[in-house]
Formats: sequence, structure tokens, C-alpha cells
Amino acid sequence: MKDTVDEINPRKAWMSVLAKASEGRVAQLLDAAIARPEFAWLRAPEIGSTMVRARAGATGAPFNLGEVTITRCALTLDTGEVGHAYIKGRNKVDAQAAALVDALMQTDKAEVLRAQVIDPLEAEQAAAKAARAAKAAATKVDFFTMVRGED
Repeated sequence: MKDTVDEINPRKAWMSVLAKASEGRVAQLLDAAIARPEFAWLRAPEIGSTMVRARAGATGAPFNLGEVTITRCALTLDTGEVGHAYIKGRNKVDAQAAALVDALMQTDKAEVLRAQVIDPLEAEQAAAKAARAAKAAATKVDFFTMVRGED
């Protein structure tokens, strides 16, 4: 399982960032960036679950790890752009905000949203990942072999 960003598909990258955002953060950044536009629901926010798959050691055969609760929705702006959101958890407000950002990223407001919503979220997620890595590195044990000199 790779944790990489597809350089060819920028939408995939921002959808990943939105899905991984902490609770309430997308709505907070969106409201600070622009006024929310009018939209119509294609699929109102609904809560469900999905199966999470994993691999032993990240390279073994895939297995079903368990289910996780998700909230999904789809909307369309008055200008015709469609936004989708799938987020972990049971927060309909966050799903709506993520779908709005997805739709607005397809408009002329994309640069503003990238600078004021997507980039800050990416920075926060990178900092959290670095903090987890530093915490894990602090517990690392280095084993070494000493030459006994009997040979």
C-alpha cells in the first residue's frame, strides 16, 4: 500500500487531503476563505460503513481488517460543477464542506481554495505524520553485533 500522490490527477490529491482532514477543519477553512455558494443536493449526506482492507507487513496478502463508518454526499453548484465527499466518521457538516470544496476546486476559485484550504490541510497532515514518525523513532532500538575476537 503506497502513500503517494498521483501527479497526473490533482483531484485525487485534494480529495485525499479533504478525506483525511480533522473534524471541523475543512468547514472552518472554507468559511474563512470564501462565502459558501448556493448548491443543490445530488445525494444528501448519508452515513454508512465500508470494509477496510490491509496487508500484513504492507506487502502480504490483503485481508479484511474491519469496517469503518463513513459519511458521503454529492452536490452540484448552480454553475454546474459537481462535488463529492467521502469522509471517515459520522459528520454530515464536514462531508458537505468537503463536497463544496471539491466542486469549487473545479471553478475559477481553485487557486484561492488551494492556498487557503488545501495547502494548510496538507501542511497540518504532514506535520502530524512527522510527529508520529518522530515518536516512533524515539522507541527504535539499534541492535549491533560485536566482534568477540576469538576467531
